[in-house]
Amino acid sequence: MGKGLSRSSYLEKNVGNFPSSLDVAGIRYEKVDDLRYGTNPHQAAAYYRPAGKCGVIGGIEIIKNGKSGLSQTNLEDISGALNIVKFCDGPACAVMKHVNPSGAAVSVGNETLKQVYVKARDADPRAAFGSVIAFNVKVDEETAKEIMSTFAECVVAPDYSPEAAAVFNDGVTYKLNKQIRILKCGDVSQLPRYTGEAGPEYNTLKVLADGSLIVAAPLTTSLRTVDDLKTAEGENARCGAVKSETAPTEQQKKDLLFSWHVNLSVRSNGVVIVKNGQTLCVGTGEQDRVGAIEQAVAKFKQKYAGHETLEGAVMSSDGFFPFEDGVEVAAAAGVKAIIAPAGSLRDADVIKRANELKVALIHAPERIFSHH
Repeated sequence: MGKGLSRSSYLEKNVGNFPSSLDVAGIRYEKVDDLRYGTNPHQAAAYYRPAGKCGVIGGIEIIKNGKSGLSQTNLEDISGALNIVKFCDGPACAVMKHVNPSGAAVSVGNETLKQVYVKARDADPRAAFGSVIAFNVKVDEETAKEIMSTFAECVVAPDYSPEAAAVFNDGVTYKLNKQIRILKCGDVSQLPRYTGEAGPEYNTLKVLADGSLIVAAPLTTSLRTVDDLKTAEGENARCGAVKSETAPTEQQKKDLLFSWHVNLSVRSNGVVIVKNGQTLCVGTGEQDRVGAIEQAVAKFKQKYAGHETLEGAVMSSDGFFPFEDGVEVAAAAGVKAIIAPAGSLRDADVIKRANELKVALIHAPERIFSHH
């Protein structure tokens, strides 16, 4: 930004510099709109979608706008949150902040959508302040009232009841959220979830510091149902052939799968600890795996101040455990089942230690690093 040039003047000079269409990696894109700004207020940005395709996010409808439009970070949070709830058959909610989930939840038993939202929000209520909230089902009035009770940036869902829409537009009763943005997305089930489902229009693009470009296939997973969860096995000279001896409960299996699906949208190194369909804590962006676990556990202890425990919870890790210490830290906090990919030279040692600690260990079929 030049000296003496205000942010608004800078954006005025740069908005419109983005072409109406562009071609990247064999895909033609059309511009949807210029954005409020990019990642930061001094960065101009524009928003594109595959030409002729009104997608789940590319065709998003603005039901209620704030005092200004969407930013790049808003859209990235919307995408990340929908990328979580797309996996859930039952009502689900994801709360995103700075392109990482602060909390996510899926209905267990007869929980209402409001209860699911509260679980997702209260997984980390401090981080949820000013967040983007996504649902995979129509939002009802009671859920809308609960959302409006605390500050949020955006809500995105496939639909809203007329009563919910009225709540969101009531800037008198809910002055705190007067400028909340309400967005209607397409059918979330149309987003690719599993290996082999995504066409080239879903390829990810990464621009390097010198303008070079990496085009990569999107991050999906082979794990569809709890039936795909495979007991961990390993072998080496120190331990011989070892197999996990502790079986997860049926609810823990569901939580393991949910935790794994959430972890696809967590910045690596990432771990996600879940209990009864609710993320209890997320460790993200650490340079070492045990550090990610320590971070998650520390956040949980700080958040709940000793009133709750992780006893009986499950954990997913987006990469393998190079040593036994990751399992030891998780087990000490109360985690009873873990899913992680194989691949370490010490897989057998890790399984043996998990058996000693009576922790169920599941081997995932792939690594799910996300370096967004």
